[in-house]
Amino acid sequence: MPRPRNQTARRAQLVQAAAQAVLERGVTNARLRDIAAQAGLTPASVLYYYPDINDLLVAVFEQGTETYVLRRREAVEAAPTAWARLAACIASGIPFPGEAETTSRLLYELLPVAFRGEAAGARQRTFVAQQTDLYRRVLDAGADSGEFRLAAPSDFVARGLVALEDGYGIDVLSGAATAEQVEERLLHHARLMTGM
Repeated sequence: MPRPRNQTARRAQLVQAAAQAVLERGVTNARLRDIAAQAGLTPASVLYYYPDINDLLVAVFEQGTETYVLRRREAVEAAPTAWARLAACIASGIPFPGEAETTSRLLYELLPVAFRGEAAGARQRTFVAQQTDLYRRVLDAGADSGEFRLAAPSDFVARGLVALEDGYGIDVLSGAATAEQVEERLLHHARLMTGM
């Protein structure tokens, strides 16, 4: 196969194909040939760009976390008040049907990659820190404006909300709870933590 002129575009195509293969088959069952078929390429062509398939899965994980955090920031920035920003932050972290569910499912599927590789592990830590910081900024702004009376330091409350989201996200994706039920639980917790 001749070398494509735009390697960046080909790599992006392979990241998308690998993401789709993981969503359809799970990370443990997505094989090189599945990724190649999704991309319309041969397995050898995939290996030309990603000689180690784990590196491709790390790229999928990185892109997924970037998309997720960007979507959350946009939701928060669009809200007019401290409580509305906090509610938007909560809603954007729940796997509601659609893009949020797809991205969340992909990231949960890829967690074993983060547990076994330094690059993905570092990205996972950054991902958690970015989400925690988003919550912290919302909480601090609400406290500064007098809208919130925080029950604990903002970094503690923020990290707790991210942890709750992670656990409840599994409940939603496994069918143990609906996204709406989880949203109400998280909002209730947020009210307790902010005096709302």
